[in-house]
Amino acid sequence: MSGTEILFQMLGGIALLLWGCRMVRTGVMRGFGSALLALLGHHFASRPRAIAVGTAVGTALQSSTATALLVSPLVAQGVLRTPQALAIMLGADLGSAMAALLFSTGISAVWPALAFLGYVLHVGFGETSVRIKNIGRIMIGLGLLFLGLRIISASALDMSASPAVFSLLEAAAREPFLSVLLGAALTWVSYSSIAIVLLASALAAVSGISAEHLFPFVLGINIGAALPALISTLAEAPATRRVPLGNLIFRVAGVGVVGLLLGSINALFSGLNLSGSVQVVLFHVGFNAALIPAFAGLVDPVAHVLRRVLPERTPRSGNDGPRYLDGSLLSTPPAALMAASREALRMGEIIEGMLVATLDSLTAGSPAITARLEADEIRLDALNESVKTYLIKLMGDELGAEETRRAVDVITYTTNLEQVGDIIVKNLLELAHKRARRQLRFSEQGIRDLRQLHSLIMDTLSQSISVFMTGDPDSAREMILRKTEFRDLELEAAERHIDRLRAGKFDSMLTSSIHLDVIRDFKRINSHLTSVAYPVLERAGELRQSRLTKNALKNVQVVAGGEHEPE
Repeated sequence: MSGTEILFQMLGGIALLLWGCRMVRTGVMRGFGSALLALLGHHFASRPRAIAVGTAVGTALQSSTATALLVSPLVAQGVLRTPQALAIMLGADLGSAMAALLFSTGISAVWPALAFLGYVLHVGFGETSVRIKNIGRIMIGLGLLFLGLRIISASALDMSASPAVFSLLEAAAREPFLSVLLGAALTWVSYSSIAIVLLASALAAVSGISAEHLFPFVLGINIGAALPALISTLAEAPATRRVPLGNLIFRVAGVGVVGLLLGSINALFSGLNLSGSVQVVLFHVGFNAALIPAFAGLVDPVAHVLRRVLPERTPRSGNDGPRYLDGSLLSTPPAALMAASREALRMGEIIEGMLVATLDSLTAGSPAITARLEADEIRLDALNESVKTYLIKLMGDELGAEETRRAVDVITYTTNLEQVGDIIVKNLLELAHKRARRQLRFSEQGIRDLRQLHSLIMDTLSQSISVFMTGDPDSAREMILRKTEFRDLELEAAERHIDRLRAGKFDSMLTSSIHLDVIRDFKRINSHLTSVAYPVLERAGELRQSRLTKNALKNVQVVAGGEHEPE
């Protein structure tokens, strides 16, 4: 076989190995992503528990990069603290190394059975169970991974027979610094430390290069493994970037220390009766295992340094586009859904500012308020469209029932927020302009009524955001109660307005149509914001024909501390 044929055979084996890793990772995320995300988002009382969870997730995903992309948004959202996330990443690094150890144990011979059984599950259950279908995807991925590993091993054996190739490999192996750079570069480009570790193991098995000459290459692999997550989050908020940067700091510091101790490490491994390929993988596992005791006690001071290096920043006013809709997260649905939810929170913040400005516009009004509201409405439209497009892409592939439900909930919520923005600009702002053009003013009682309704809307907005993020049935019930309270206040305000008209109040007579239209639009806004509660209550079995069941209303009374009779 010619050198060119050997090269392409090895490249093909690497491609199969990388694609197999990707299939396993996407299968795990699509089938079990929500459970993994919930596990990672748990508050860990101890560092060992956080490290253990990180190890389990890193092994399941076969990637510390994927784990970092899941953990980083949790830190930015305040679900996890930076020290906890750094401890998880120490475990994830070890988990990824353990996966490489597992794949190097000679089980690659089972690849035909895995591929066949995986295909049967993937096709046979494609229409009935998303989880079983993705288990099939995982098995196919493992089959491809093992097949690629066997091709790489065969190619390395053929390659080692070439004197020119052997001389080149040996020369590279004898330059530790260049070996580190080469290992980092290959891992960064391939996006998979497992693939490059297994490649190094295969070379050690058949090329005649001693394992001790490949140890610097393995150190480079560990640096390169931290780069993809760091680069993927460069455009994110500082809190999101801290975890990947901290992980890189741990790895670089570890490489520096181990590099100084390579002589002693080589002597230790030379005394073991192990093959070169096994030594390479064990060195990789040992390096990541050593990082845990070395840095687990330093996660708090490192987190403090990271907060100083990457402080929170005030977003630029001109940054109106989406900030969190990272296309690279589409392969990890839970992370992508979290990113879309964060954009929805931004829309909620915009609505909050618009509602405050709306009341000012109705009672006073100025060209500056008008321009601000119109600009905010354009931002809302753009963000809503971006979120919908992003989630439609996500839903184009297989999603579990829970992920699909969450995607629909996010789209529904952002659409309602966008409609609130339309009501503010196209209705309330126009009413404010009409009042200003006619130089009218509301009566003092009328202004108090509008402020009272407006205050209740602001409370509803805050609670709707909470229900959207948590899906808590208790908060959803309270929102329905608030809707009833709003309706009562609306009727009372209208009755008082009619009383003023009967009494001949001049200001009320002049602003009557505007006043009633404002109340009507406030009611529409409140309804859009409250709609987030209905899916939550429906899933809790507490909604019947668009009304709360009697049991749910009893729960509302308990939560609110009141005695509200069911309708």
